[in-house]
Amino acid sequence: GNMGWTQDNYGPIWIPKKGEKIQLTLENLPVYERPIKVYEGNSLEVTDAGKILINGQETSEYTFKMDYYWMQGDNRHNSADSRYWGFAPEDYIVGVVGFIPYAIDKNTNEIKYDRILKFL
Repeated sequence: GNMGWTQDNYGPIWIPKKGEKIQLTLENLPVYERPIKVYEGNSLEVTDAGKILINGQETSEYTFKMDYYWMQGDNRHNSADSRYWGFAPEDYIVGVVGFIPYAIDKNTNEIKYDRILKFL
């Protein structure tokens, strides 16, 4: 299921875009299963014979209805990000960080002067 990827060596990965079609395989299905089922509201199952069914119809491709985004934490060894929970659909994004009022290093508890009061 994880295609041999690790926390440090992840991908390459194709990020779904609205109107774009992907060829589905049993190997890449775990990566795209959540957007297809949860975010786009389809039923998805794999038969005992290894056939992929979306909404009861056998298929080997899927066309996405929304744009998706890859969310990567700035501290990759201490971030629960898209490597763990997958893509973020466009309608889940409510804003972006524009200003860092205060920053502390979690390991040393020292102020990160190079980051505080910074506009992004």
